[in-house]
Amino acid sequence: MSRDVLIFDTTLRDGEQSPGNSLAPEEKLRLARQLETLRVDVMEVGFPAASEGDFRAVGAIAAEIRGTVIAALARCRERDIDLAADALRGAARGRIHVFAATSDLHLREKLRITRDAALELVRDGVRRARRFTDDVEFSAEDASRTDLDFLSRVVETAIAAGATTVNLPDTVGYATPQEYAAMFRAVRERVPGAAGVVLSAHCHDDLGLAVANSLAAIEAGAGQVECTINGIGERAGNAALEEIVMAGRVRPQALGFRCRIESRELYRTSQLLSHLTGSFPQPNKAVVGRNAFAHEAGIHQHGMLQRGETYEIIQPETVGIARSSLVLGRHSGRHGLARRYRELGYELDDQQLDVLYADFISLAERKRTVLDEDLLTLLHDSFQDAPETYAFSELTVSCGSGSATAEARMTGPWPGDRTATGRGDGPIAAAFNAVAEIVGRPVDVESLSLRSVTPGRDSVGQVFLQVRIDGKTFSAHSASTDIVEASARALVNALNKLHHADHLEASSLNDIYLWGV
Repeated sequence: MSRDVLIFDTTLRDGEQSPGNSLAPEEKLRLARQLETLRVDVMEVGFPAASEGDFRAVGAIAAEIRGTVIAALARCRERDIDLAADALRGAARGRIHVFAATSDLHLREKLRITRDAALELVRDGVRRARRFTDDVEFSAEDASRTDLDFLSRVVETAIAAGATTVNLPDTVGYATPQEYAAMFRAVRERVPGAAGVVLSAHCHDDLGLAVANSLAAIEAGAGQVECTINGIGERAGNAALEEIVMAGRVRPQALGFRCRIESRELYRTSQLLSHLTGSFPQPNKAVVGRNAFAHEAGIHQHGMLQRGETYEIIQPETVGIARSSLVLGRHSGRHGLARRYRELGYELDDQQLDVLYADFISLAERKRTVLDEDLLTLLHDSFQDAPETYAFSELTVSCGSGSATAEARMTGPWPGDRTATGRGDGPIAAAFNAVAEIVGRPVDVESLSLRSVTPGRDSVGQVFLQVRIDGKTFSAHSASTDIVEASARALVNALNKLHHADHLEASSLNDIYLWGV
């Protein structure tokens, strides 16, 4: 018999904590809107006590998103809980999610407290959270390595104090599916009142078992699973939302659960997150990877031509991947471009279409055919998360077997154009040096990665850049068939973020805007 399971998305909290996945406040809000469209039941959007930036991001999302429960994380400390409650003031439906470590290892080595002190911490934390909301979740950090008798006492204490959801996380990805399921069954059997709350699973992927453990927990009675888009998260990541959802859709008799996720939004959500963070899932990633619906072997291709189910257990359309790519070129009109974006699930207003059409024509002049992947890249690159103060007027690069030279002309927060020449070991370094000369600021490149969006010699190359300017680190991205141009435009994008950050600091609106991004 199938039952309903809640999908708790923690991409904007646990997922964003992983190295390289930090998002600016505007980017967080943009992803939150897409998660609402995806129809997640609960959206954990930050840890307000961690920083002023997190506090503001939680508040902005809580004020706008109305169709999803908005959760904020807090330690079992008065200040953490009060800040979480303050950040959630504008939420239509807010949840305070408090946590405390429970394993003997964590109590002894990290918190340096006794079991009795831990129980008091749980009791006080949940009670304080209940002052602000009836929706309180408690998490027993490192539950899978916690003595079962003591874990049962912790859960009983949390329920008695007013927790309505109790999470039993596999914090370090230690458990096997059999062990994790047994823990849920034992807690349900041993704890009075466990049947009256929602038990939740939260699994990390250190042994590659996060999704399997989550499904095992559901089978053992969990009513909520906590997961992230693309499985991003601390260390090896979290359970992947798209894999859990599609496992339930493809194998309903075997797994016996339902959820309200709009599966046709999965690929779009995955792509948005990837473009915002610059971290794309590996090509063979289940459900949303580049090769998830690709077939190269002859016998597979023959079977697919006869009937798709021979080698595909998921129809691409059910996760939002178009079966075929409409080929667009430089003679295509605005209506054709708008229609293709509509088929891909994006409704564009006239202003967005004007910007995208100009970029599309520019790309089509350099590329024989423009595919869906190119269109998605243009779309995501068209969203600027900072006002365009700096812009290229012209960039010319020459290089040979020795050093390269770049000549750049730019507009900026000054009258007219400025020009400069830069030299470097390669064309990208030369372009960066020319830009740095124009703006009069040293640029320290911390990382630069390239990604081919589509196959072929005329593929669009996407550049993801992290630079340090004036002591602040910024991430940026751009795309072009010319990787030198894409790299230089990514640097200009970072400069625009810096200028916007400086402006916000000067006006005291947000003194940590984009730090660490």
